[in-house]
Amino acid sequence: MDSSTTVVEHIYLLVMVTLISVVQNAFFAQKVEREGNGQNAKTSAFERVYCANRNCMDAYPTFLAVMWCAGLCLSQATAAFAGIIYLVVRQKYFIGYMGQTSQSTPGYLFGKRVLFFLFLMSIVGTFNYLLTHYYGSNYKEYVETITSAASALLLIP
Repeated sequence: MDSSTTVVEHIYLLVMVTLISVVQNAFFAQKVEREGNGQNAKTSAFERVYCANRNCMDAYPTFLAVMWCAGLCLSQATAAFAGIIYLVVRQKYFIGYMGQTSQSTPGYLFGKRVLFFLFLMSIVGTFNYLLTHYYGSNYKEYVETITSAASALLLIP
């Protein structure tokens, strides 16, 4: 088996979630464009959809960074699962924001929780690498089991 196939085996789920997020971003941008092409681009509906899109784009680099770090440092499957949950929550946030901004709050708070989970995964994976590298103690299998089980808690709103 060549090395490129081995690399792809370790990242293909992360790549799939990243590509889905790109499609979602295109959907958001299309909503902004469609609302802006209406009679008046200064309507409150346009302002809401533009602001929702801007808020999602502001958090996007953080999402990608922690998802990829968590997937590479600890567990690809768990990070990809959390990534999918984040995209669903971001969709809920976007749709909620187009209604009344108060409807977007649950999606926003849930999204923060998913990002924090991915951040913790990244920290734990990095810490485990350092333990392995400097002390020869590898707890990755135990930590992967714990994070896989804990990822189910992300489904609780």
